[in-house]
Amino acid sequence: MRLPQLTRKSMERYLPILEWSKTYDKDTLTSDLVAAIIVTIMLIPQSLAYALLAGLPAEMGLYASILPLVAYAVFGTSRALAVGPVAVVSLMTAAAVGNLALQGTAEYAIAAITLAFISGLFLLVMGIFRLGFLANFLSHPVIAGFITASGVLIATSQLKHLFGIQAEGHNLVQLVISLFENQHLTNPITLFIGLTTTGFLFWVRKGLKPLLLGMGLKPRLADILAKAGPVGAVVATTLVTWAFGLHDKGVKIVGDVPMGLPPLTMPSFDADLWSSLLVSAILISIIGFVESVSVAQTLAAKKRQRIVPDQELVGLGASNIASAISGGYPVTGGFARSVVNFDAGAETPAAGAFTAVGILLAALLLTPLLFFLPKATLAATIIVAVLSLVDFSILSKTWNYSKVDFAAVAATIFLTLGFGVEMGVSAGVILSIGLFLYKTSRPHVAEVGLVPGTQHFRNILRHDVETHPEIVTLRIDESLYFANARFLEDYIYNRIACDEPIRHVVLMCSAVNEIDMSALESLEAINHRLIDLDIKLHLTEVKGPVMDRLKRSHFLDELSGEVFLAQYDAVVKLTRPHPVAAQ
Repeated sequence: MRLPQLTRKSMERYLPILEWSKTYDKDTLTSDLVAAIIVTIMLIPQSLAYALLAGLPAEMGLYASILPLVAYAVFGTSRALAVGPVAVVSLMTAAAVGNLALQGTAEYAIAAITLAFISGLFLLVMGIFRLGFLANFLSHPVIAGFITASGVLIATSQLKHLFGIQAEGHNLVQLVISLFENQHLTNPITLFIGLTTTGFLFWVRKGLKPLLLGMGLKPRLADILAKAGPVGAVVATTLVTWAFGLHDKGVKIVGDVPMGLPPLTMPSFDADLWSSLLVSAILISIIGFVESVSVAQTLAAKKRQRIVPDQELVGLGASNIASAISGGYPVTGGFARSVVNFDAGAETPAAGAFTAVGILLAALLLTPLLFFLPKATLAATIIVAVLSLVDFSILSKTWNYSKVDFAAVAATIFLTLGFGVEMGVSAGVILSIGLFLYKTSRPHVAEVGLVPGTQHFRNILRHDVETHPEIVTLRIDESLYFANARFLEDYIYNRIACDEPIRHVVLMCSAVNEIDMSALESLEAINHRLIDLDIKLHLTEVKGPVMDRLKRSHFLDELSGEVFLAQYDAVVKLTRPHPVAAQ
């Protein structure tokens, strides 16, 4: 009788849909359907716009918003995460594929599809081997700096569509120079459409809902209509362009968007193409996963739910593979649409599947209506969306809190703006790991003393404590490993190089969770060096797992001193008067 139970639990672990579908009812269905309607309305113009940002045909944005949503509904663990094309990943796709093929060519589209497939495989492998913890090496300040710089790059790259001119470049300097050189070719009608749409979309974000509520509309209806603002801009500008023949006056339009189901596509298996895209696919996967998990965890916490990061890797990997086989490009969980999905009342990942149905209907029925849609309108949609990601306050926050973090964030922003998105994200990864190694290679070591009247020990530089001239107690506030082992040696040798009659060095290990082989060898060297100086080495408050590993070595047999359960016990014994030998 136990075997079926275990089998089901195992299946629920890898197929979360089996878990949440058990309690699915009519009320949940209603909530999911309402959320799906709102997100679909928001996602249609966004999908078209992000495909444009990636340098791809507009329909690929729709294709990337159908099967990936279904795949995530089956394999994902977040109840509110909305998967699809996002601004940063679209920009990274353009940067990765733009070096290999010309925009508008079949090779460009195949490269983008292959990029999604490689990214999906990488995420899937990470999920299967439970490697989600690797994303923790990317510090959040560095990620925030990268996203801020990417937002500036994305907004700048879309100005060419607002002005109706040509402009190229992979970094801010190139884009600004190109825009300046071609500004005399600005199309006034395109500029008017672009600026008007941008202003309207900014107003819709904050001003439309209060206006509708003031007119007596119910909150849910007012919310839906406010979220439909971009759709309203699409409809209005498309009608104006068609009615006045503005495409004949230089206004660039989307043109033909194929109508029908997403095509069954296959990525290229050319070895040279894979080697060219591999690094970009890994960077897209890492950035997409970190962004997605951050959003998912934030939303899950609001309803006391939990997500499983390793399973999220599987869900995102399946979504990218689904995108690749259905004519799409790399996808991840989007911040804006996920928040909208959550606020609209989504209860389960089924809301994403219903959204996919809505996008599918749009691909089947509405694409002919998009022929006269101005590219300036889609550019305005992107600009308004990405400017909400720009947050230069991260510089002042890190400056005030940690100069090291500030240097990493500032470098990431500068490199992204000055050298392009791939250089920026690569620098972000390297800086995050370098920052971790730098901080842990110089662990905080505090000399501590006894707080009078208690059994507590505190830093002698911060508190009025009791010490003993023959005893030096050092509290190590970090695990010991190869990068900081030598630092501890040097610290101890420098401390005992004084005129005080030191007879005991006590290492307080309450914060030490790990001692690797390099650190063990350093401890052995410290022990032998202190023996030569007639000083005993003691350990206190060693954690169980650390002690278990020390027992498997010869260190404890050779230790000149003792291992004490508590620091207070060590001080009591080591300061006890020595008995006088009988005469």
